[in-house]
Amino acid sequence: MRDGFIKVAAASPNIKVADVEYNAQRIIECMEKANELGVKVLVFPELCLTGCSCGDLFSHRVLLEGAKAALEKIIKASTMSDMLTFIGLPWSEDSRVYSVAAAISGGELLGLVPGTNSHRAFARPSDFIPTNDDSITAGSSMVFRCGGMEGLRIGVEVGEDIFSLCPPSISQARAGATLIVQLAGFYATTSSTEDALLDLCTRSKRLACGMVMAAPGKGESSTDRIYSGLRLITENGQVMESAEWSDELAISEIDVQHLNFIRQGRSDYSSADSKAWNILWECEDCETSLTREYTRLPDLPSVADEIPAYCRRVINMQVSGLVKRMEQSGLDHCVVGISGGVDSTLAVMIAAMAVQRLGLPSTNVIACTMPCFGTSSRTKSNAIIVAEQMGAEVRVIDISAAVNQHFDDIGHARDDYSVAFENAQARERTQVLLDIANKVNGLDVGTEDLSEYIDGWCTYNGDHTSNYDVNIGLTKTQVRANVRHIAQTTEDEVLAAALWDVLDCPVSPELLPIFDDQISQKSEDAVGSYSLQDFFTFHMLRCGCTPSKVWRLAKRAYGDEFTDEELIRWLRSYCKRLFTQQFKRSCLMDGPSVDHFSVSPRVGFLMPSDGEAALWQADIDRLEERLKN
Repeated sequence: MRDGFIKVAAASPNIKVADVEYNAQRIIECMEKANELGVKVLVFPELCLTGCSCGDLFSHRVLLEGAKAALEKIIKASTMSDMLTFIGLPWSEDSRVYSVAAAISGGELLGLVPGTNSHRAFARPSDFIPTNDDSITAGSSMVFRCGGMEGLRIGVEVGEDIFSLCPPSISQARAGATLIVQLAGFYATTSSTEDALLDLCTRSKRLACGMVMAAPGKGESSTDRIYSGLRLITENGQVMESAEWSDELAISEIDVQHLNFIRQGRSDYSSADSKAWNILWECEDCETSLTREYTRLPDLPSVADEIPAYCRRVINMQVSGLVKRMEQSGLDHCVVGISGGVDSTLAVMIAAMAVQRLGLPSTNVIACTMPCFGTSSRTKSNAIIVAEQMGAEVRVIDISAAVNQHFDDIGHARDDYSVAFENAQARERTQVLLDIANKVNGLDVGTEDLSEYIDGWCTYNGDHTSNYDVNIGLTKTQVRANVRHIAQTTEDEVLAAALWDVLDCPVSPELLPIFDDQISQKSEDAVGSYSLQDFFTFHMLRCGCTPSKVWRLAKRAYGDEFTDEELIRWLRSYCKRLFTQQFKRSCLMDGPSVDHFSVSPRVGFLMPSDGEAALWQADIDRLEERLKN
């Protein structure tokens, strides 16, 4: 279970009503199959050992004693496996009958968890149920703690618990349960699948947990109702696997490390619920093979049809932030440095939308292109076209003479292409923009994006600085998505053509001299693919993954696009720059966060400017050593 993954499954076998011997054999077959597939937690429906449609037969001693005998057979069959299995059956104690989930593993019955909101055939239990067998623990307040995996605790809901006003999962989650299993008993309706999906996604998001649900299926009585065998697995609001109208296992993995990382920032999980009993379940620590998919672009919706609405919302947030800042500051102009790159292209369009919303002339956006030693005609042309099509006033300001004068002033040779050569150009451009903004009662609108702030690919007090940065909360992935959305939806064919060419250009600061008018300095040659960087940021900073775990997820997402050596190289570079470039993030300007993550020094991801990356690099060292062996 390396990296915090636990493989889980939901089963709904084809049973026969009241035929416990037959049903026990089907359950055992499912257990054997799940064990072969590496499943560690297996969930069956409510009352699956007898069938949930037995009606008044649930009070008949023949069925009750037969169910207990069949359970003993299943327990014996589990002897050779450490898989934790939850099986639904009716359980009688003296004059009461309960609908329970029997938790079994390694040939032992670990406990019986009764439904607390059962239908009329069953009794409502107290926290503890006295049994005639002292070796059996029974009660509603159980959480099963895994001895082989830190942070994995499992809560149980049975039958009508799922629909109660205050379901047991709430107190179980507060008691530390990161996985809730639901032994459901509901039948199929026209809306039952959608209702269950909504409930599990909402609940798993609210409780920051994984949920595994199994409902009755084939073999149940069709006298009055139909049962679909719905099986669902969700994690933190996302559907990991679903199945219905079949008897196949629904299998996926729950990332327990990620769930605990989310909870660490929430005060409502800081103290455990004292009513919960922790029942130890011993499970061997082993490798968990992954079946769940990981997208290369985790910052964007995974469903393509949802991206346009997503982009419209993000753009509206950027425009709204800029409008508020202009109104509050009493400014009526926007000044934007345009380079022909994707970031400044989006920024100038956001500025144009903002002045339009304020009812100001489009020429109140002053777009400045400031060519110098590394500017290509392609990027300069695109920058001017986009600005002009948005109605902005375009100013071309060649800063070569000013930068050369600065080199003379500080004694820097004009053919010395070191970092001072590059940064002097960026700082000169920022000085020009800020001074023009002062002159026209305007705001210098920043263009740098979140990805560049994280890797430090910006000049301190150069493009790092502005009055208000509209892209500060967007990764390069999100910036490109917004520009692509505008290109796809605009009716301006000239603007669309320029935007498509901007998207086709390599990312470059254009600070080193060029030859034959071709872009020679490419950002991704130095810091790596921005798609990969944004993937690292999402999983390492937002989800709390170790570098070695991020490597594993990247291998699954990117396949053969990157070799092991390339991924390790860029992981090392990412971790190094994350720490060494923090001083730039510690003094960032204002700008809108558009997602749950930002690097704002006021409300975002905080870390010291002089922290060390040694532990992160050591984790990569261990990964590299493991790959060699």
